[in-house]
This record gives sequence, structure tokens and C-alpha cells, in this order.
Amino acid sequence: MDKLFELRAFVAVADAGGFSAAARHIGVPQPAISKAVAELEKRLGIALLSRSTRKVAVTEAGRRYHDQIKPLLEAMEQAEAEAIGSTETITGAIRISAPATFGRLHVLPLLPALLSRYPGLRVDVVLADPKRDMADDGIDLAIRIGAIDEQSAVARPVGTTALVCVGSTRYFARRGKPATPADLAEHNCLIYGAERGTMDWLFKGPQGVYPVTVRGNLSSNSAETIRAGILGGVGIGLMTQVSLTGELAHPDIVTVLDEFTAMSRDVSLIWPNRRFIPARVRRATEFFAEALARRLADH
Repeated sequence: MDKLFELRAFVAVADAGGFSAAARHIGVPQPAISKAVAELEKRLGIALLSRSTRKVAVTEAGRRYHDQIKPLLEAMEQAEAEAIGSTETITGAIRISAPATFGRLHVLPLLPALLSRYPGLRVDVVLADPKRDMADDGIDLAIRIGAIDEQSAVARPVGTTALVCVGSTRYFARRGKPATPADLAEHNCLIYGAERGTMDWLFKGPQGVYPVTVRGNLSSNSAETIRAGILGGVGIGLMTQVSLTGELAHPDIVTVLDEFTAMSRDVSLIWPNRRFIPARVRRATEFFAEALARRLADH
């Protein structure tokens, strides 16, 4: 068996945490991955992985081997791509993560152009509001809105998006519009990212930024849930400006307190801090940096 494939198979299993995920990442049948890793362990005479019926874990020897081998594989891949130097050579799998709503509205529409430019790519998109651990989930490129928590990641800002208070004309017909942030105490506020229906929203006034505690009967860690509540006339939500597309671009959906919501969130691309970045990741990063910057400028 090809020794280079054995190495690629082992690194993929270690990064993905399992044989099935590694097979999807490389694009080969799972039995081929299992056989390659077994052959590598036999050739080295050590156990690189600890297998059970529930999970696959990397042994201490396997972790040391992985940390030495992975940079070499990435360097070889980068050298090959740069030596040939054409878009047709950009091949392989790339896993991209993004917040669910932002991804649906602004990342998915860009995929046809990405795959048309680099037809050899295999793109795996993970849409989820809770931030995914890049190493544990095998994420090659992530899109983040707001602060970057990953200390070891490299970030590339591509734009900003304003925060806005938004609700439906149906809701405001029943409850009236708030004139100041303090008026939100009398309104049903839909809380994203907090438990038990209470949260501090930040506003800006003559004295600077200040918090206002809001409450409501619907809270969720899913922005899609908050969007649905706004569309259904349940209450007022605090959303990013880039979310006001699609259904929320309807004339029945309006913003309030605009003079107090001069806050914004950065939109960034992040990737693991590695010495060698695969060419496919670099090309995809360049594509999204340009394309997302245009979309954010339009919203």
C-alpha cells in the first residue's frame, strides 16, 4: 500500500476523530482508511489509535507521530500546488463552518461560484450557531461574527455588520413602538444566546454605551428561532444588519431605536494557526474574503 496514503489516512482519522469522518474528508471508502492505518501501525510496530465500539482515540505515541507528520504532509501538498500553479490542481476536501443564519443567507449562495472556480474541491459545510471547536471537528475555515475566542487561530476581518432592533408591524400595532431603550422593559424581547429569558442589550447614548436589561417569553441559542419569532409577531429582537435579508427584508419587518443602536460586530474568517496552510484552504479563504466583503458592503 502507498505509504503516503497511509500517513494521510492516519492524520485524517486523528483530526476527524473517527474512520467514517476521515473517509468522507479524503473521499475514499472507510475500509480503505482502516486498512491504511492498520498497515501503518504494523509497519511502525506501535499502536497509533485506541479503538473501541464507541470511539477512536489517539494514543500518546500516535499524538507525537501526528504532530511530526502533519506539517510535513501539508508542506508537500503546498509545494505541489505551487509548483503546478493552476486552478485545476486545487483539489481535495475542505470543511467550512459558519453561524446557521449567516451561513444560510450569505455563505450558501456563494458555493456555486466557489465550486465553479475550483471544480476539484469537495466542500463540507457545517452550519451551527454554537461555535465549533476547529481542531475537534476538523474545521479548515470558519466564519465568525463578533469576538474571536480561539487564541491559537489566525483571523482575517472581512467587514462589519451593525446591530439593530427589529420587529413586525403586527407586533407594534398591538404594543406600540419603543421610543427609548428604557421602553423595552414594557415589551416582549426575544433573547438570543441566553437562558431564562433575560439579557442585557447594549445601546449607545450621549453618555456612551450602556446596558438595558430585557426580558421575554422566547429565548434560544438559535438565531433562526429568534427570526421566526420576529416574523410571527411575537416580539422584538436584536439582530445583525446582515440578517435583514430574505424573509426579514419584508416591508412588515421594521427597525426601531435606530439612533441608539450604533453598535457593530466584526465578521472574520479564521483558520488554525499552522506553519503550512493547504493551497485549497488558502484559495477558499481568498474567495470568501473577497465575496463576503462585497456582500457585507451591500447590506
